[in-house]
Amino acid sequence: MSKFTRDYFILMDDIVREGDPILRVKTEPVSIPPSEEDRAEMAAMMQFLKNSQDEEIAKKYKLRAGVGLSANQIGLNKRMFAAYLTDEKGQTKEYALFNPKVISHSAAMTYLPESEGCLSVDRIIQGFVPRYEKIQIKAYDEEGNELKLRFKGFPAIVMQHELDHLDGIMFYDRINPDNPFKLPANVQISSLY
Repeated sequence: MSKFTRDYFILMDDIVREGDPILRVKTEPVSIPPSEEDRAEMAAMMQFLKNSQDEEIAKKYKLRAGVGLSANQIGLNKRMFAAYLTDEKGQTKEYALFNPKVISHSAAMTYLPESEGCLSVDRIIQGFVPRYEKIQIKAYDEEGNELKLRFKGFPAIVMQHELDHLDGIMFYDRINPDNPFKLPANVQISSLY
């Protein structure tokens, strides 16, 4: 039985930090429809993201604000992640995705000018992380319904960051090791902001 029940309050101590082997594992698919345990773990992950973005709660429990959290970031070898973010229209969206995968992406790329951050990384890492500007994902919701979702801009970056986690890839693996601020050649790429 997983400790991550629906009412489990995830703290920063529950977040696995870089160097832990689970962050380098290509995670295992979950059964569809997801089990009650998988759904409960997802609910706890989503609640953490909401708590981390609530100024009062975050301050009280010393939570770092996050917009995405993958299962292996709390030590679970499961192909699922939660995302809680604001889209281009300023609307708050929540995504609880099971067995997500990219089924198409744009040729054009984008990046965050201030680099990316990660709840599993406690240090500042400078450098551009090239991401596809638009992606389409196939995943399942907690009822086991198949979803096809399109993302662009910041939400697309978040989704790619979390999908990388599920494949054992850290965001800084995508930064040019010789010149962190060098962008890929022969591709249309522009800063998100």
